[in-house]
Amino acid sequence: MTYSEYGDNDVLRLQELPTPKVGPGQILVRVTRAAINPVDWKVMSGGLDAMIDAQFPAVPGWDMAGTVESLGPDVPEFAVGDRVAAYARKMVVSGGTFAEYVTVPAEFATKIPEGVDDETAAALPLAGLTAKRVVEALQVGEDDTVLIHAASGGVGHLATQLAVNLGAQVVGTCSPDNFEKVRGLGAAPVEYGDGLVDRVREIAPDGVDAVADLVGGVLEQTLELLGDGSRHVSIADPEAAEKGGRWLWVRPDGAGLAELLEQVAAGTLAVEVDRVLPLGEVAEGFRLSSEGEANGKIVVDVTR
Repeated sequence: MTYSEYGDNDVLRLQELPTPKVGPGQILVRVTRAAINPVDWKVMSGGLDAMIDAQFPAVPGWDMAGTVESLGPDVPEFAVGDRVAAYARKMVVSGGTFAEYVTVPAEFATKIPEGVDDETAAALPLAGLTAKRVVEALQVGEDDTVLIHAASGGVGHLATQLAVNLGAQVVGTCSPDNFEKVRGLGAAPVEYGDGLVDRVREIAPDGVDAVADLVGGVLEQTLELLGDGSRHVSIADPEAAEKGGRWLWVRPDGAGLAELLEQVAAGTLAVEVDRVLPLGEVAEGFRLSSEGEANGKIVVDVTR
């Protein structure tokens, strides 16, 4: 799936391209599943052009699972036939994961453990590594009270589980429709919007120790709920860095992804997949993602 200019879903085209070359330190992967993230259609719209160059025709997609097809020089950690997953973001928007083949730096990839299917593995990398980085940056520990904005979302449902697994009391914002989902993750749900601060203080009268902003537009509420020595990070609001917090971008990290996949294999981390679409319906997946109609990750079956 490609696009040759920035735009909306109308610029997407299914197109034949040469198989990517595989260079030193890289693996060539035959992709079975890829996953849609909001950043995919934001990049396609030109929203990140000031930060990341593009080479057209560009193939979108940063998440993937598949099988190693061939190896570049000096890649002793993988073998042809290995099942692998990766957050395959590159420095140039070009050869993405909505394709039969993609090249990936070896350090971005990891082997998929037994018992984890390709759909789950493909849905995890960007969202899971983001959640992991957020929880680590917040230094979440036992007895912490953590507020997670958008706890039922793609990143939020993973960050919530990671924080709960570390022994934290988690308060998660969401719509009332997702209260049961958030409770099932081990968190106390609260409705977002006006009155949020009061609703959180009903659970945590003294405020919270850490806040993860996964949605944006909540900095004022976050600051009201933070006590002395509290920490806050945002993946959506760069102004957080000006108010004593951190603005985070996830990095490709094969070792970190391996840790997350082991948790999935052990049953301590669950990845929610909303639906699986064929490669030709990436535009529909982008629509569902941009309009908020998916409850979980949208996965693309590249083999059909």
